[in-house]
Amino acid sequence: MKDLLVRWLVVSVLLVTFAGKADAQLEIEITDFVGKRTPVAIVPFGWEGETPAAPFDIDNVIAADLNRSGRFRPIPETDMLQKPVTSVEVDFDDWSILGVEAVVIGKITQTGANAFSVQFQAFDVFSREQLVGYRMPASLGTMRRVAHRAADMIYEKLTGIPGVFGTKVAYVSAEGTEQERKFSLIVSDMDGENQFTIMESADPIMSPAWSPDSRQLAYVSFENGVSTIYVQTLRTGNRMKVSSRAGINGAPAFSPDGRKLVLTLGGLDGNLDIHVLDLRSRDLKRLTTNRAIDTEGTWAPDGSAIYFTSDRSGGPQVYRVDVDGGSPQRVTFEGGYNARPRLSPDGSKLALVTLDRGNYRVGVLDLEDQDLLILSTGNQDESPSFAPNSDSLIYATRQGRDGVLEMVSADGLVRQRLGSGKGDIREPVWSPFPRY
Repeated sequence: MKDLLVRWLVVSVLLVTFAGKADAQLEIEITDFVGKRTPVAIVPFGWEGETPAAPFDIDNVIAADLNRSGRFRPIPETDMLQKPVTSVEVDFDDWSILGVEAVVIGKITQTGANAFSVQFQAFDVFSREQLVGYRMPASLGTMRRVAHRAADMIYEKLTGIPGVFGTKVAYVSAEGTEQERKFSLIVSDMDGENQFTIMESADPIMSPAWSPDSRQLAYVSFENGVSTIYVQTLRTGNRMKVSSRAGINGAPAFSPDGRKLVLTLGGLDGNLDIHVLDLRSRDLKRLTTNRAIDTEGTWAPDGSAIYFTSDRSGGPQVYRVDVDGGSPQRVTFEGGYNARPRLSPDGSKLALVTLDRGNYRVGVLDLEDQDLLILSTGNQDESPSFAPNSDSLIYATRQGRDGVLEMVSADGLVRQRLGSGKGDIREPVWSPFPRY
């Protein structure tokens, strides 16, 4: 048992033991798409203000978001037969000739020194009807966020799926030599913009986890050679030590109401078990007591149960235990290795890392029919995390010597690669929907 524990801990450390440098923002490239991309037109927005040109190209951000989804193909501005700003200027016959299925128009109006009004409309070319129309206030500092919100609303009207362009991604990077290495916990917009570092250390950082309101991150830090779990507020940078018990402190995950953390704790004997910590009272409840290794806990969306990895059956498999206690029930049965479970926000699917023909790959298990779909194609893929709309995942993989991130739709039809261009990035986790 202890030999197995050592091997698991070595693997965990290796996953965040990087080489190279990671100081450039994420760049997103669509690497695979199965099917036809729907042609759409994002017309340059009109401008009414004190300067000759608008201070921000909102239409470019919307077009980039829809293109990045892999489901849409914004046509070039040079192909547009007209550039309407108002609904009465839209000639649907012109767009039909181009084969465009949806048209987005808009206008930015300056209302003060640093105050603007952004309005947009999206039209279905075939039905000649408006799909969505909205007006939002903005400042120079919020223009990009407003653009993402508009793209989210348009995407949902076109697909029936909530957009995630306004969400964020947290991940761990490292730079420098093995002797002088700096680990960083980084947060960026889903498109790689607005990247900022919330924590740096000469020691490894692991297992970031978002709070339900996206305002905090929990993570494991090995400062001074000791594993400690912190919760840090993004806006202020203030952090709170929540677990530094003797032995191992690892794998934190917030409960759906944000009041508790599920943790993996191992005392001086090194036996790992699943615990739940009440963040306000600091009461600690132990959920598993098996001599096996129980780790990597994650919450069911309704907060009623914890899914976790255990080797109690002889190899890593996913189990489920009620938060009120009881006997854990095995969830995965296909294959000899299934670990790192993550529930989709709608509760219908379970992402995990599985051993597929000698390669560690990300798969999604349909919890109702028990079908397992392998989504990744690498040989060392790990750390899957669902988008808040349950329609996509992000995970870590390798490209040569570098660690990179990939996004893939839950049906495997759209794949994108996110690389910093320099060095390794790992341990990604997708934020919940923003609360506007």
